[in-house]
Amino acid sequence: MGDVAVTRIYQDPGRRVGEVRVLVDRLWPRGISRVAADLDEWAKDAAPSPGLRHWYAHDETRFEEFRQRYELELREAPAVRVVTHLADLAASSRLVLITATRDVSHSSARVLADELARLAATR
Repeated sequence: MGDVAVTRIYQDPGRRVGEVRVLVDRLWPRGISRVAADLDEWAKDAAPSPGLRHWYAHDETRFEEFRQRYELELREAPAVRVVTHLADLAASSRLVLITATRDVSHSSARVLADELARLAATR
């Protein structure tokens, strides 16, 4: 498996040669133009459902339950198709999951990166 990184779009160091950059938020980040984002894809369908996102509200005390609920969503349509695609990308190149979330370590992007690592281990 190639390297999977998670970065915050507002602290993005920029594109490195050979990487694939994917926004994994459902909403476009405020104040960032599409040109400045320098993305290869926008994987909206891999983001948590609006209901789950609103329930979580980035409350760190809810993170473990959020992780469990989100992992279930990632295994259902339409997310499972996107997760499979991202796993294929990660298998052949460095994949950068980009998010606007302030706390990247307690974000859906981190959960998604962990899910991609789990998938890679089973391949």
